[in-house]
Amino acid sequence: MTLALLVTGCKGQLGSELSRQALRAADIPFARGIDLPEVDLTDPFVVRDTVEEWARVVRSDSPNHQLVVINPAAYTAVDKAEEDEETAYAVNAAAPALLATACQAVGARLIQLSTDYVFSGDATTPYEPSAPTGPKTAYGRTKLAGEAAVRELLPDSSYVVRTAWLYGAGGPNFVKTMARLEKSKDTVSVITDQVGSPTWAGDLANRLLALARSDAPAGIYHGTNQGSVSWYGFTQAIFTELGADPARVLPTDSASFVLPAPRPSYSVLSPAAWDQAGLPPFPGWREALAEAFRVEGDALRAG
Repeated sequence: MTLALLVTGCKGQLGSELSRQALRAADIPFARGIDLPEVDLTDPFVVRDTVEEWARVVRSDSPNHQLVVINPAAYTAVDKAEEDEETAYAVNAAAPALLATACQAVGARLIQLSTDYVFSGDATTPYEPSAPTGPKTAYGRTKLAGEAAVRELLPDSSYVVRTAWLYGAGGPNFVKTMARLEKSKDTVSVITDQVGSPTWAGDLANRLLALARSDAPAGIYHGTNQGSVSWYGFTQAIFTELGADPARVLPTDSASFVLPAPRPSYSVLSPAAWDQAGLPPFPGWREALAEAFRVEGDALRAG
């Protein structure tokens, strides 16, 4: 069966990569990307009409295409969300609910992207999808509300995929920031007391398309590159890929960088559910970083 794909946030870091890979896939004859300002996902009439029109066009070609919507669109300004939780909620919770309702009406499956911020970040072993949540930020609360809405409204044909520490060629991210600082600073100080799994958008997009093609059971999954590292260790690896001396990266702790929204100390997500569903495993984070620089190094080095 061939796929028809609708990708939200197609100008963003993950959405742009999903669109790029989908357009090259032989089994996805219909791939459409949507984003602001053309499509406002917080407007119920716009969401309904957009999904219905997309489904109509697809089915005018063939009724056998499997309709799949992937929603990486999000309000990701973690610190700003502390002051404007209403807007964050509209994008991260209300919009996914509207998409779920629209998907139900046309018989489409929905893949909703979520985040490690739904957890408290106080664990010492990788979080399973079933682990108790406990977000400490407005961003985390609104993303968790989006998860709940999607799973409640579309229990049999929705997937929530939580990811973390995302980077790629599109949009601002930590790798690009460190590449820029490497060019402008003699040394950079990076925290050692926050640990997670850096995840390349190229790998995540590839696995999300595999999920869209699969018959994996509906539910919540974790999708990150494997292994874990601190921001400090990650930056040392980035400097190595840049051909710079990793000794120029100096250790510090999170007390040196006080921000409006607290960052999780531990953001490692377990791959067990993903692997048990028979989905393609993610490579390790270090291998992925090297591949990212091989494939899209110019964009990453540009900062």
